[in-house]
Amino acid sequence: MSGFYDQLRRRGKEAGVIFGNRAILSNSRLALEASEYARDMGKYDAFHENIFHAYFTEALDIGILDVIAAVAKKSGLDDTDMRKSLKDGRYRKKLEQARKEGQAINLTGVPTFIVNAKHKIVGSQPIDVFRDLFHEIGGGK
Repeated sequence: MSGFYDQLRRRGKEAGVIFGNRAILSNSRLALEASEYARDMGKYDAFHENIFHAYFTEALDIGILDVIAAVAKKSGLDDTDMRKSLKDGRYRKKLEQARKEGQAINLTGVPTFIVNAKHKIVGSQPIDVFRDLFHEIGGGK
């Protein structure tokens, strides 16, 4: 796994992202539900950036409600209301539907980019992979 993290750190450095030392793999279900809450509150981008930083740079466990609530507050969200939304499960069905849609298109990794409803680019790929696909789709133009 060390080689994976070495590569991740190199690629992150290119984009100005610092990856911390991960000791555990978090269950991100609650963080995903909180992301939907943030989307509804108009704070998705801030929450997404802060939860990413909490997990990958600070190496925090984003499967813990207190960690998610702290990130929500930092993102300008009402952490008490967000906790309530996670406890009452109001976003579970939405995530379940997204999971089913992913299964229907044989989603195997994230991120996955679907182009023209038939071409897939899976994972973090160099820009040339996208250019090559767009060149191919455009008939070599």
